[in-house]
Amino acid sequence: MSRAEVVGDGAPAASPQPVVRSAGSQRLIVAILSVTGVVVALQQTLVVPILPDFSVVLGVSSTTTSWLVTATLLTGAVATPLIGRLADMTGKRAMMLVCLAVMVAGSAVAALGQSFPTVVTGRVMQGFSIALLPVGIGLLRDLLEPGRLGGAVALMSGTMGIGSMFGMPMAGVIYTHLGWQALFWVTGVVGLVLAILIVVAVPESPVRARGRFDHAGAVLLTVALLTLLLAVSKGGQWGWSSAATMGCVALGVVALAAWVPLELRVPHPLVDLRISMLRPVLVANICAVLLGFAMFLSAYTATQELQAPVETGYGPGLSEAQAGLAMMPGGLLMLVLAPLSARMTRRHGARVTLAVGAAIIACGYVLRAVLGASVANVTVSAATISGGVALALAAMPVLITEAVPVDRTASANSVNSLLRSVGTSTASAVGAAVLAASTVTVAGVTVPTLTAFTVMYWIGAGVAVVALIVTLLPQRR
Repeated sequence: MSRAEVVGDGAPAASPQPVVRSAGSQRLIVAILSVTGVVVALQQTLVVPILPDFSVVLGVSSTTTSWLVTATLLTGAVATPLIGRLADMTGKRAMMLVCLAVMVAGSAVAALGQSFPTVVTGRVMQGFSIALLPVGIGLLRDLLEPGRLGGAVALMSGTMGIGSMFGMPMAGVIYTHLGWQALFWVTGVVGLVLAILIVVAVPESPVRARGRFDHAGAVLLTVALLTLLLAVSKGGQWGWSSAATMGCVALGVVALAAWVPLELRVPHPLVDLRISMLRPVLVANICAVLLGFAMFLSAYTATQELQAPVETGYGPGLSEAQAGLAMMPGGLLMLVLAPLSARMTRRHGARVTLAVGAAIIACGYVLRAVLGASVANVTVSAATISGGVALALAAMPVLITEAVPVDRTASANSVNSLLRSVGTSTASAVGAAVLAASTVTVAGVTVPTLTAFTVMYWIGAGVAVVALIVTLLPQRR
């Protein structure tokens, strides 16, 4: 019996027989649940290109407008581990429907809101959608035959990257022709249709985790995540040594220091830290932080570099929509690589797939640093990085689902998703700091220098290499 079968409550957790036996029904389930990745990505990226316009429409500063992104990411980071544990205990399909209901309601609140606080409230509610992906992966494990699981997880993970790449150019088109409210109506309608499809075609999982919900652990983890991620996200604006930033860090560290021993002591923890220390899970979680950082850094830098004015001497001066279109080949490549990653994982194992993905990401960053800032180079290197991300995103959930008990799948993948969010938040903070440290003013506009972008690319390459080393470290015997 493997370790994954006896951790947790100390009793074996045998994998149940799939409750869906028809091949057609299983394919339909995979297709429906894969759309959740697109929904998650759209919530994170759809408002990003329009932030300057929101500043004018809602009458707030550009600094304040950034809360339209920060609020969603913070909500998702906090809600994901809590919803993951509830999904294991009460039903994965049920919790997916709850998340979709809150997201659809939030979309309506944001679309109908005429003030900044109302729109932010809607964005907070939309953040619950971020939990859909890890819970959906857990549901796939419970419903599908083992032979179909790798490919299904790869496709579902890949759709998140696909949604990220298509979300930004789509936002410009929707905003230009239908107005900013349509951004929220579109995501709301997609969420509603997805909820209906899940009710009609996706059965509930028969797997349930035992025990009671860890309320104390949930409170402490919420405080720790909110304060620490808030410090990372807003430290550049508040000042890294300001009272607000240092206060958030101090409170977060105290809450985290209280949370860890609590989780090791209670019989049914919110996050089973012993499971998290299993070698495959630990590798996947460390890589989630590192590759989440590298993944976000690529999109963050590419769009800014492509929009840099021609007067800088390096920028092509593309519009927001053109820059978004230049990123679309990466999304298409992720779609193509999803089935390839599944075959690679079946033949060579998820660890090899993850290592290959990290190596490709590093190569993409080196290409961008060495070959310069032409549109062709940025497009090709960004697509290369996206290809590596596709492999890595597909491999990490497989590493986890193969290692953990079946009744902890959703919560374990939720922690991995949370740690990826930590990586993206850190990348945003580091990127803002590095690009702001070296700037030039042309035509009355202050933009980063080419040197600042090059430093960012070497940072991205270095982070990907660290992830590769972590993946290739020899297994303990």
